[in-house]
Parts: sequence; C-alpha cells; structure tokens
Amino acid sequence: MDYDSLKLENQLCFPLYAASRQITKLYRPILKPLGLTYTKYITMMALWEKDHVSVTDLGERLFLDSGTLTPLLKKLENQKLIKRKRDPDDERNLIVTLTKKGKKLKDEALKVPQEISSCIDIPPKDAQKLHRLLHLILKQDNKEQCD
Repeated sequence: MDYDSLKLENQLCFPLYAASRQITKLYRPILKPLGLTYTKYITMMALWEKDHVSVTDLGERLFLDSGTLTPLLKKLENQKLIKRKRDPDDERNLIVTLTKKGKKLKDEALKVPQEISSCIDIPPKDAQKLHRLLHLILKQDNKEQCD
C-alpha cells in the first residue's frame, strides 16, 4: 500500500494550521499593550469596519461559532470596548456596538498591520496571492461536498 497521502508533509491542512499558529504568535506582543488577544483584535477590526451588527452577522464574518464568540464578546464588554443589547425589533437578536473606548482603540491599533508585516519576510506579490488563495478556501461551502 502507498501511504504517501498520509504523510504530514503532503497535507494542505498542516502548513495552513502551523502558519496560522505562527502568525498568531507574532501578534501576541504587539496586541498585548492594547489589551487584546488575536481573536479580540479581529473582532474589533470587524466592528471598526461595520458597527452595530448582530452577533450572528459578526460570527459569520469572523468564521466563529457562538460558543467561541459569546465568551469573547463578554470579555470585550468587560473591557468596556463594546456593548451588547437586544434588538428592539427582534428580541432574539443581540446587537453589538462599539463604545467610545472601543472606537478610540482603533487609533492605537493603526500600528499593528505595519508591525506584523515587518515580522513576515514574504514578497508583497506572494502575500497578495496567498491572501487571494486563502479567501478562495474560505468562500467555499464544503458542507455539501463533505457530508
């Protein structure tokens, strides 16, 4: 039998996983002074782009399920960066809104992308291509193909 398909080096998932962990590790010391983890940071970025959104919409944008997103939002709310309120038009929906402190943090976060890019030695064209390819994977609805 040929077991090459089971070799770690032949898997697409492994370098994606390992690279993701490595990149996230690079963010830690940069985000720490802001009081953010990587997951909090991406949540804040999504809210800086579009404020006053439902938890459901936010989860879809971030590819996070409610089991991950709910405790994360509670932590951001405890830091007084966001507020969560029931939607008056539909009580089943929770709406997430930035506070003044959350909006102000955006100015402090401006340095983060530049600091991260200085830590990753990859030509800009390759970075753009990788970005495009990763988004192709994210856009696929693989549930139907894999059930």
